[in-house]
Amino acid sequence: MLLAIDTSAGTSVAIVDRDAGILSEHSSDDTRRHAEVIGTLIAACLADSGTAVSALSGVVAGMGPGPFTGLRVGIAAARAFALGAGTTIIPMVSHDAIAFGCGQPTLVATDARRHEVYWSTYAGSDAAGLPIRTHGPSLARVDELAATVPAFGSYRLVEARTVSAGALGMLAETMHTHGRSFSGAFDGTPAALYLRSPDVTVSNGPKRVTS
Repeated sequence: MLLAIDTSAGTSVAIVDRDAGILSEHSSDDTRRHAEVIGTLIAACLADSGTAVSALSGVVAGMGPGPFTGLRVGIAAARAFALGAGTTIIPMVSHDAIAFGCGQPTLVATDARRHEVYWSTYAGSDAAGLPIRTHGPSLARVDELAATVPAFGSYRLVEARTVSAGALGMLAETMHTHGRSFSGAFDGTPAALYLRSPDVTVSNGPKRVTS
């Protein structure tokens, strides 16, 4: 069994099992209260599914793309829970969960704020039912998406407000069953997919003080 957490859009938590499917899932579409609700949602999923922490074989973390503040809450929660439970962390691309099960060319778009969207394209699914990502995740202005995405008109557009942690967890279970590499989904070492520099940066020089 896996605990799955995603805060790339709203906040979603689930307990999944390879054979039994999604055992419990709780979500909030509020994009500003990740830190306030994450602990409550984890506790609710464990209680509803009757799952002991010791029964979990891993913690799935949605690595984005997503805004910096919200995304880091889920990743930090997943890492802290995995450390406390003595289990492993499994990083996953959040857009892949939205495209999981797609049987046709699909364009996934999620809100990046500032009149921008995060986007990824998929050719469909492979023989194992896993999504085949062809471009992205990337960032584009809303009014430039059609011009930015190669062959835009050939895709079914899915504009998602939230990412299901249940789908994220079942995607991880399916990948494990078929021997797929989790790091391979990132084209290298897994890292949070912020795709945009944080608003606050560290100054390189001394702060000037004026009277």
